[in-house]
Amino acid sequence: MSVDEVDGTGTEDAGWEVEPGDESGAAVVAAVGRQMKLWRESKGLSAVEFGALIGYGEDLIRKIERGARIPRPEYLDKADGAVGAGGLISAMKRDVEEVRYPKQVRDLKKLEARAVEFCMYSNFDVHGLLQTEEFSRAILRTWRPAYGQEELERYLAARVARRSVLEKSPAPEFSFIQEEVSLRRPIGGRMVLRRQLEHLLEVGELPHVEIQVMPTERADHPVTGGRLAILKFGDGTAVGRMDGDFGGRPVSDLKRLRILELRYGIIRSKALTPAESRDFIEQLLGET
Repeated sequence: MSVDEVDGTGTEDAGWEVEPGDESGAAVVAAVGRQMKLWRESKGLSAVEFGALIGYGEDLIRKIERGARIPRPEYLDKADGAVGAGGLISAMKRDVEEVRYPKQVRDLKKLEARAVEFCMYSNFDVHGLLQTEEFSRAILRTWRPAYGQEELERYLAARVARRSVLEKSPAPEFSFIQEEVSLRRPIGGRMVLRRQLEHLLEVGELPHVEIQVMPTERADHPVTGGRLAILKFGDGTAVGRMDGDFGGRPVSDLKRLRILELRYGIIRSKALTPAESRDFIEQLLGET
C-alpha cells in the first residue's frame, strides 16, 4: 500500500484510482471532489493545512478534489470532523460506496441484485460467490501481469461485496456446478484449500443453494469451452453468458438463451447430485 509522508509519519493511501473509461463513476467522484474542495475553502484552509489536519499529503488532497481519486470512507469521516460538516461529508460515503468497485463488477452486481435464480458453471476456479476471502486473495495473486497491492485490494473488496446476494431475503435460488479440477487445485496452499472446501459444505447446507460437482471422467460435456452463467429475473426475462460464445458478451434474446439453458441442463443432469457432491467434497477434504 502506498504511503504519504506527513510530518515524517506514514499514512495509509486516501483512496483508489478512478478506473479508465468509467464515465459514470468518474462523474460521481468529480462531484464529491468539488464538494470537498468547497468545504475546505469555506473554512479558509489551504490543501496543505487541510492535509495536516486529517493526516494526508497535499498531493492526495488535490487528487481527490479534482476527481482523480476515490476517497476511502475513513478519509471522508476525517474530513467531516476537520471542517465541522456535521455528517454532510460522511454522508457522501453512500455516493462513493459502489464507485470504488470496477465498473464491470458494479454492472454485474446490479444484475445479480435483480436475479431470482442463478445457474452458474465454473470450470477452472471455484465460483466467486462461493469463495472464501483468503481463497479469493490467493487466486487474485496468481493473475499476470500481477496486480499492485492497491488494485488487488480493490478487486478483492468487490468480490467479497458480491457475496451478499447469498444472504438476500427473499433468497434467490442458486445452482452451482463446479468442475472437479476446481476443487482439487491447492491455490494458496493446502490449508487455504481445506477452508475453502469446508466453506462449500457450509454454503451447500443453505436451503436455497445447490452445489454439484462435474466429475472429470464425464465424457459427454457440452460446456468444455468455458464458464457459463444464466441469471433469471422476476419478470420472466433472463441474461446469460458463456466464455467463447457470442463474443463472450452477455445475451438476453430468447434464441441464444435457449442454447445456454440447453447446455446448462445437460451438464446439470450429468453432474453428481447435490448429495453425491457433498460426499465427494467431504472425501476431497479428507484427502487434503
